[in-house]
Amino acid sequence: MTCAQPSTRTPRIGLTTYQEQASWRGWDRSASLVPRDFLDPLLAAGALPVLLPPAGGAAAAADLVGWLDGLLLVGGPDVEPARYGRAREADTGDAETARDEWELALLRAAIEVDLPIFGVCRGMQLLNVARGGTLKQEIGEPVHQPAPNSFGRVEVSLAADRLPGSVLGALTTVACYHHQAVDRLGEGVDVTGWSEHGTVESLQLTGSTFALGVQWHPEVDSADARLFKSFVDAAGRFRC
Repeated sequence: MTCAQPSTRTPRIGLTTYQEQASWRGWDRSASLVPRDFLDPLLAAGALPVLLPPAGGAAAAADLVGWLDGLLLVGGPDVEPARYGRAREADTGDAETARDEWELALLRAAIEVDLPIFGVCRGMQLLNVARGGTLKQEIGEPVHQPAPNSFGRVEVSLAADRLPGSVLGALTTVACYHHQAVDRLGEGVDVTGWSEHGTVESLQLTGSTFALGVQWHPEVDSADARLFKSFVDAAGRFRC
């Protein structure tokens, strides 16, 4: 349910997490983590971030979604092609089964109740897969991933009356790091942004309150803090 006015409760934003071997203070351990780049704009917008490592199936996801006000899906490894009915191609990286299962369960539960959703890079691709869409496993456009651990700068055209164009305007330059992209659209998925090469750079679910996916990395660009603010505002209006 959405409200005309924001709730007085601090919006609870669930964030999916990277599963990595990490080092800190002399320790080297397996960790569930999220870069501060994601947390800081949420905190600045007045949200309470809650980390969501892989933790269960559909029932657990539905229970958790009932407590959250918004869901943010961060980047990460390639989605397992079997999730969208395709055979694995040579350029597809190793998948993380637990992340795929958990994040798709969260997404489906969130879509069911129209929970505000913000998908970043892999998160946008999962949003399309959750609706029955497919992915291109290699787009062959080095500008989107110029070198390991290096963002490319890509100009994106946006539909001005849809998210994210209604927030950012009709043209923006973004930080990209991806070699895969949306192919066939899922049910009720609308393309709202394109690169000059025709790569889908943003999408929105038809009729949703706020269900946005962007192929780029807004967390590393201060201008894109507006998207986090709009997302948190939508989360604040979610519950009466």
